[in-house]
Amino acid sequence: MLAQEIIRRKRENNALSREEIAFFVAGLSDGTISEGQIAAFAMAIYFNGMNPIECASLTRAMTQSGKILEWDLPGPALDKHSTGGVGDTVSLMLAPALAACGAYVPMISGRGLGATGGTLDKLDSIPGYVSQPDEALFRKTVRDVGCAIIGQTSEIAPADKRFYAIRDVTATVESIPLITASILSKKLAAGLDGLVMDVKFGSGAFMESKEEAQKLTDSLKSTGLEAGKETGMQMACVLSDMNQPLGSSAGNALEVRYAIDYLTGKREPRMHSLVLELGAELLVIGKLANTLNEARAKLETAIASGAAAERFARMVEALGGPADLLEHPHKYLASAPIQRQIFSQKSGIVQAIATRDIGIAVIALGGGRMLATDTIDPGVGFSNLAEIGSELGMLGTIHARNEGDADRAEEVLRASYMLSD
Repeated sequence: MLAQEIIRRKRENNALSREEIAFFVAGLSDGTISEGQIAAFAMAIYFNGMNPIECASLTRAMTQSGKILEWDLPGPALDKHSTGGVGDTVSLMLAPALAACGAYVPMISGRGLGATGGTLDKLDSIPGYVSQPDEALFRKTVRDVGCAIIGQTSEIAPADKRFYAIRDVTATVESIPLITASILSKKLAAGLDGLVMDVKFGSGAFMESKEEAQKLTDSLKSTGLEAGKETGMQMACVLSDMNQPLGSSAGNALEVRYAIDYLTGKREPRMHSLVLELGAELLVIGKLANTLNEARAKLETAIASGAAAERFARMVEALGGPADLLEHPHKYLASAPIQRQIFSQKSGIVQAIATRDIGIAVIALGGGRMLATDTIDPGVGFSNLAEIGSELGMLGTIHARNEGDADRAEEVLRASYMLSD
């Protein structure tokens, strides 16, 4: 086979065979296919798409490009993946809550993408936390604690890692089959029994329209069903609204503090509802509950009793972080020297929020990367963000490194809130 012939066939909108896709992915892994060819292949898929069989073949090939983990655990291996959103801290609460209900959660997470914060960037704001441990420590933490949230290693779906890096710089990220294969290849390689996908839509999501989010959901479902036949992984999808920040904090250390507050008793209804919905789907998939209502009740008990908080603390300590993080978060989590409360200049009710602009403002403050080589400032961001339907009041609190950054963030924050009377 020739890579250029495979590219030509996809350029002409032909369906590729499983063998052609496997050949191309093998070249991705061993370097025999050039970056220019990979970019052309990605662009051909971007414009012409893939049918469900092609997408499943791409997913399967990328899964098999590296190591596939196997687990011998006394309970089901479960995980969730989110397509990303501003203030989305669900993973930090859901993983320990599931562990407290008898599940085992080997959660492989990512860094920030565009305006959305990354779970790994949040965890890196915890001093000492090893977000990319070796396999032995990863396995030990999952077995002993019940959950471990880490980053993708070089052995998990390496073809996807190279493919994504090229898509990121060739304007081919926003392709439903490529997004589907990228997400599912990593999750299938993690050896899961069950996965729930949180597919977001709205002004702060990757897919702004509900219709596009539904298309991605359909693709994930059909591909997960086809590609998961060989591993037995079961899957559910949930559509969730990202027309406003999911939590009232956005920024790495601020979101870790938010998660700690949640686990220790301070819970906001929107965030809590999503944690319960995603967790309930997984407990039913993992046969740890018979119905969604029973599963929600189990999660409520795990969170309210402090069992989930205890699992989170043990996970942090097992992966190198401070043992007393929950008791003394201010002692360990970075804070910005300037904290400015921003009040609305007129009265009214919050009608809409330009959520993506708030996420971009976090990056501009230093809380995300404009270039891959940028260093993140963990202490900057926003807290106390007002939500849709609230009466203003305060818009939020800016956490900034200097006055100039705070001024610019204030201008964005004010412009992001649309009021009505």
